[in-house]
Amino acid sequence: MTTPTLPAITAAAPAGPLRLTLRVLAMVACLPYIVIKVAWVAGSRIGIPDGSVLLDHPAMMAVGNGISVVADAVVVLLALLLTRPWGLRVRAWLLLLPVWAAIGLIGPIMVAYPAQVVVSLFGASATGTPAAPPEPFLDSWVFPVVYGGFIVQGLTLGTLFVLYARDRWGHVWRGRLGELPAGVSGPAVRACAVAAAVIALVPAALHTLWACGMARGLPRDLAAAYDADNAIVDAMRAAFLVLAAVVTLLLVLRRPAGLRVRTAMALAWVSSGAAGCWGAYMSLVVLMPQTDAGKEPPGLMTTAYAGEMITGFLLAGCLAVVLSRRSTSV
Repeated sequence: MTTPTLPAITAAAPAGPLRLTLRVLAMVACLPYIVIKVAWVAGSRIGIPDGSVLLDHPAMMAVGNGISVVADAVVVLLALLLTRPWGLRVRAWLLLLPVWAAIGLIGPIMVAYPAQVVVSLFGASATGTPAAPPEPFLDSWVFPVVYGGFIVQGLTLGTLFVLYARDRWGHVWRGRLGELPAGVSGPAVRACAVAAAVIALVPAALHTLWACGMARGLPRDLAAAYDADNAIVDAMRAAFLVLAAVVTLLLVLRRPAGLRVRTAMALAWVSSGAAGCWGAYMSLVVLMPQTDAGKEPPGLMTTAYAGEMITGFLLAGCLAVVLSRRSTSV
């Protein structure tokens, strides 16, 4: 992804009580996930029931958990960077890329998990029939602890980033789309956004069809156990893809003229990150070797995740170019 070369400022007022409180909350919210992952790397099976698929590939699980610990530790670093004076001197791309990825990964969880909790109260599957007992994966307490932490991280880190970006780059998103100069998006950027939107049609359609009950393209075991939780995730992935494509197109086309620049940029930022980062993550997941033929991902599923990743990265590149050109035009 191309990152904007935005000008840095060199001084700022000390962080106030709000930012300090948000920083502490963000750091504390990381602890449950980091502690559990470190325990797993050390060989503990806390929260993992007998028969869980997580026990099938211990070496891969150790590597994945180690990467997860580093990724969540980055949230702690970002919380410090966004609230300390030295953070204002960090080069733009060193900050924007990890924040884009962090918000992109956490954002869908903040949408999907509360919806899953509400739907689970009714105990129904995607077709309205009682859900089948799930295959052992994690103990029931793990999800609210970990996902609750993710939601707090998303709220606190997102708020801190908005405050930081307002201080450092507030001039970039002032005004409305119709007031943007034509030079912020040339023919190449518009063509890239259109191409990404066309690519997005494939994964968005597949996720929508799966959410509506189509089994083709799903692993055999997943198709047999598909429930409301899976439907919510697929519907959410389709929604983020469509949102990313539509809003980025509006931004590069500078239409409708009355739409606020900050609204378009914020929506494009979050949705492109959700599509690109989750598409990349799931593309890695489906490439993992499977010992059970029933879990082997079909080509359509691989195509869907690859399409998400490509769409998100292309749209993020368009957004980065607009940000960079906008910063030099005001």
